[in-house]
Amino acid sequence: MGLFSSIFQRKNNDTSSLEKEKKIALSGSNEERRDLAQNPSTSREILCYMAAKDKNEDIRLILAERLARLLPDLSTDKQSSLYKYAVEALGVLALDEVLKVRVALSSVLKDFADAPPNIVGQLARDIEKQVSEPILRYCLALPDEDLLDILRAHPSSWAVQAIAQRPQLSQPVSGAVINTGDGLAGLMLLENTGAEISLDDLKVIVKKAKTNPEWQKPIALRKNLPHELVSELLAFVDHSVRMVLQEKTEFSMEEMDEITGNVIRRVEFADQKNEAPEDRVTRYLREGQLNEQVIHDAISVRDYEFVLMALAALLRTSPQNIKNIFEMKAAKSVVAICWRAGLSMRTALKLEQEVVKIPHKELIYPRGGTDYPLSEADMEWQLDFLGLSSK
Repeated sequence: MGLFSSIFQRKNNDTSSLEKEKKIALSGSNEERRDLAQNPSTSREILCYMAAKDKNEDIRLILAERLARLLPDLSTDKQSSLYKYAVEALGVLALDEVLKVRVALSSVLKDFADAPPNIVGQLARDIEKQVSEPILRYCLALPDEDLLDILRAHPSSWAVQAIAQRPQLSQPVSGAVINTGDGLAGLMLLENTGAEISLDDLKVIVKKAKTNPEWQKPIALRKNLPHELVSELLAFVDHSVRMVLQEKTEFSMEEMDEITGNVIRRVEFADQKNEAPEDRVTRYLREGQLNEQVIHDAISVRDYEFVLMALAALLRTSPQNIKNIFEMKAAKSVVAICWRAGLSMRTALKLEQEVVKIPHKELIYPRGGTDYPLSEADMEWQLDFLGLSSK
């Protein structure tokens, strides 16, 4: 009988009660064992034994509920033999072949924050929704490791949705819910104020919200939404969501309209990437639209090949020459070619930082926030050195 054998081998002075309970537990009738299981004065050790060993499913059902409700008191001393008996008995009940026994156990343990992790982990993986859903939805004792393992196993939608509604969700578990691709679970997660969501996952969610419009308002309502994601949302949300976003930021309606226009324009620019960069540069030149705004859009969507060719066209030199200049990683050279191309110092700084990737300590910043900091003579010298002099 394993762990429980000690219950029956141990000598006890109280032969008038414990010995009688042992006898009933081993060989009593169904009615006698049922009465013993329901009796408030029955030894807890006997209850543990019966829960694990009794062959009558109705008696096991009674004992599953009793033991689960006794567990909080027993867990005050997790090193005690009685606690170990209870855990072993509950572990057997978690695998019981009778569904209603497992359902009863799940319905009680879901509310016990200190339930044994191995037992709630077993119940959480039960193939029957009646057993696993309450644990997945409510049980705080279920470890993140189990939740992540369950989500990796591509569970049914109801299981993902149960996890998405848990009172507390860590960032890794929230990310795993989003990665399942379940739209309703994603909505439940976004509406769940107890769910922590990382910045990387928020970026994924904002992108997916374009094709999941029901996600848009819950995203807008989340606290501490970064301005970069507010800007991206503004490009495609409806008026009611725009109003929610405005209430959360210091943007005026005019600024929001400008942000929206910028984002939409950059999305449209990115959609042209199936056209060769040289063809796009030629087209923009022909239409008189190869300007600073277009170059900013290209930098924003990391279309650096277009940037290189656009600068070559504006400076009337070859793309290879511009590439060679970039590879020098010299801030003064970048500033000089932007000046000659008729671009602002603000664009020069973006090129230094994002395209050429000049080390932070070597960057050249605008004077007064907007002006070129180098003298014209200095920039002409740089251009002459680069073979781009206008003379």
